[in-house]
Amino acid sequence: MEKGGIYETQLGVVAHSDGDVIYHSIVDAIFGALTLPDIGQVFQDTDPRWRGCDSSKFMEHAYTVMSGYGYQIGNIDVTLILERPKVASFKPAMKENIVNLLQTTPGRVNIKARTHEQMDSVGELRSLSCHVVLTLERVASSA
Repeated sequence: MEKGGIYETQLGVVAHSDGDVIYHSIVDAIFGALTLPDIGQVFQDTDPRWRGCDSSKFMEHAYTVMSGYGYQIGNIDVTLILERPKVASFKPAMKENIVNLLQTTPGRVNIKARTHEQMDSVGELRSLSCHVVLTLERVASSA
């Protein structure tokens, strides 16, 4: 069931912020591509400012940093690995949010989801995982 743009499930994640694993993974990929510290160093979980924070704020910051270094998104490929909830119906909205937050185009963002077929901690609903492969492009100088 959707509540204010957020999909409620029986399961959740333990996190200091809102725990959006896709947003966190993308932010880490952007910071990594720029050879910067990871998301945990920039938005420390010991800092009360980030408790329950909407992860879109982290994405907006990553966009600002990326732009400041003179880059834009080349391509983002997300693989979300979890047993439940099934996310096929959510993927278009997730993609649209990423496109908007990172000011890119739909052709540069891909989201895939898979399960672990009830094997290991992911398959037993005790964890989830997200992998992001991301490229950045240097923005053409107008000079």
